[in-house]
Amino acid sequence: MIQPAKISEIPEILSMTRACRVHMESKNIFQWTTEYPSEEKFLSDIERQELYVLKKEEHIIGCIVISTLMDEEYKEVAWLSPNSKNLYVHRLAVHPENQGKGYAQQLMDFAENYARENDFKSIRLDTFSRNKRNQRFYEARGYKKLKDIYFPEQSTYPFHCYELVV
Repeated sequence: MIQPAKISEIPEILSMTRACRVHMESKNIFQWTTEYPSEEKFLSDIERQELYVLKKEEHIIGCIVISTLMDEEYKEVAWLSPNSKNLYVHRLAVHPENQGKGYAQQLMDFAENYARENDFKSIRLDTFSRNKRNQRFYEARGYKKLKDIYFPEQSTYPFHCYELVV
């Protein structure tokens, strides 16, 4: 079940995203850091009513942020659609114990359905250039790879921007 996150769930969300970071690092993917994603980011996401959690038997096994805010780093990208009525996906995560079972697909289905039901023009996101699995995941869903951007506090490697016109 996918539902809006609550402030009281932040410790469980952070525990899940930490497990994701450690799992990625075990595969030499240094996409997330000990500082990102942070409690402050998740608090802000909840205040903006943009953080959703996926629960299985009352435990949080995944999360996704569906935002209308364009990050500063995205402003130089030549997007496929005009800069109006766009959704931005951030911090998509599924606990490593539950990966490979279609839960990330469910979270993205949720975001894409939300976009269509609310007349958004597109969904935009970025994924780490060293995370080939994520790139295949988004490309298989029809997302088009665009410009690279950088988050120097996270990595010296670029992040690929993707967009799906809905």
